[in-house]
Amino acid sequence: MPHPLHPAVVHFPLVLAVLIPFVVAFSLLVIARGASARRAWSLVLVVAAGLALSAWVAVETGEDQGEAVEAVVPESAIERHEGAAETLLISSLVLLVITAGGMAPKELGRAARVVAAPTSIVLLVMAFRVGDSGGQLVYTHGAASAYTNADGAGSRGDPFLRRGEDDERGGEHD
Repeated sequence: MPHPLHPAVVHFPLVLAVLIPFVVAFSLLVIARGASARRAWSLVLVVAAGLALSAWVAVETGEDQGEAVEAVVPESAIERHEGAAETLLISSLVLLVITAGGMAPKELGRAARVVAAPTSIVLLVMAFRVGDSGGQLVYTHGAASAYTNADGAGSRGDPFLRRGEDDERGGEHD
């Protein structure tokens, strides 16, 4: 398993948040052209479930690894990121409920599918906020340094966190 785990899993909800408005639009288009609503909408439901699950995993791993980062990052920046992540998680659960409602027959299903479109776009905006605040933790506040030694090598010898090895051996960079 990668260590820390949080950076390895946070990209899943972000990618799914970018994709879901397109999946919703595609499904609505296919339904408007006469496809079975339940069949076409099932893809949206699967993506929404994956988004909610991956957002939950990202929040949980972030909480698990937050203490190590607190030593190097201002608490206000961590709280901003945690708040944005928790809002994304709650929003993804709301979207999951709405998309599940889109499987209902007749007017209830149609109404839920229509509501899912703008909701998916709002969720995308929230995902950008989470990604931006997470990027600030890493690139502005140096959160990754909580997992590196003074020489820049990973605290657990992880090759993904090592820096400068090619320089020491006279190798070239990519």
